[in-house]
Formats: sequence, C-alpha cells, structure tokens
Amino acid sequence: MRKRTRKPRKRVCNFCVDKAVAIDYKEIDKLRRFVTERGKILPRRISGNCAKHQRLLTDAIKRARNIALLPYTID
Repeated sequence: MRKRTRKPRKRVCNFCVDKAVAIDYKEIDKLRRFVTERGKILPRRISGNCAKHQRLLTDAIKRARNIALLPYTID
C-alpha cells in the first residue's frame, strides 16, 4: 500500500504581507506572538518569517527585554 503524505503548506512572512519596513520594540502584542511561553524566541522555520524580518524581530525582542517590556524567562 502506498502511504499518502501531505505536502506542508508554505508559511508566509507576516511582516512581508503587511509590507513592514521596521519592527518596533514597543509593540508588545505583536512581539509576544513570536515568543514561547517559556520566553524563547521562535525560530524562523516555525514562525514563518523571512530571514530579514527574523533578524529585525530578534533585535526588537531583545530590546524589549532589555527595558523590561518582555520577560527573559517565565518563573
């Protein structure tokens, strides 16, 4: 018997769809979607971001953590 495998759907970068030029570190609701419940940044293959926006997102999350808008870890 032949095993049917589903072709995974290509994820689309949310920031490219919105045509975002920059990602603001003050937009906590937008950044929280890309952080796990343990406080880790989601990788590109899971979040679906392109490389350019993933780099900008990582910098924005790190800045938000630095000024205590986002936690580093969850206790």
